Amino acid sequence: MSAALKYTLGRIGLFVAVLAALWLVDMDVFLKLILALAFSAALSFLLLRGWRDEMAQEMADAAERRRTEKERLRSALAGDDDQPTEGERRED
Repeated sequence: MSAALKYTLGRIGLFVAVLAALWLVDMDVFLKLILALAFSAALSFLLLRGWRDEMAQEMADAAERRRTEKERLRSALAGDDDQPTEGERRED
């Protein structure tokens, strides 16, 4: 399971748990939703740090791969690429 999916499901789970706890309190439904959102955000900051860091690292790695591939393609299109790509290699 990807880190982004784990983190998202964790955030939703915290929101639902806090909302369920607030459901027992006698107050307006809109206020319960706002408080559940605020409390779950604070709890996720503390409790889901590992998943958040893992997700950030996954996103940084993907951005680096895209940047490297973009540079390789630009170099190949400009004719600066001295090494053939995987599809251009020939076995003699």
